[in-house]
Amino acid sequence: MNTYVNFRGKCAEAFRYYERHLGAKVGMMMTHAQSPDQSRVGSEWKDAVLHARISIGDTELMAADIPNAEPMRSAYLTLRMHSNIEAERVFAALSDGGRVLMPLEETFFAFRFGSCKISSVSTG
Repeated sequence: MNTYVNFRGKCAEAFRYYERHLGAKVGMMMTHAQSPDQSRVGSEWKDAVLHARISIGDTELMAADIPNAEPMRSAYLTLRMHSNIEAERVFAALSDGGRVLMPLEETFFAFRFGSCKISSVSTG
């Protein structure tokens, strides 16, 4: 099962952020202007992402820009890192400008676990 996230016009910006801070790799990104069917594309929407795919470690995330995207409620995306140092680096990058809900720390089920609401720069 893959996760599909809707952004409100900042999908490309978010994916570039994930590339810089998570070592992610964009596999595909198509804007509405690149769509073979231009009959439904308004000029204000031509630079918005129609469909994108990014690999973050062993996980693939798909996304698009949609006009009425709403913030996620009761949905969480989880990243697994190969080391505590990498977990601390990624958590610091994602929580910068956001809000830490649970500090990154050792728990009974993980060497490092934390939770944060990431900034709008990284979510769109």
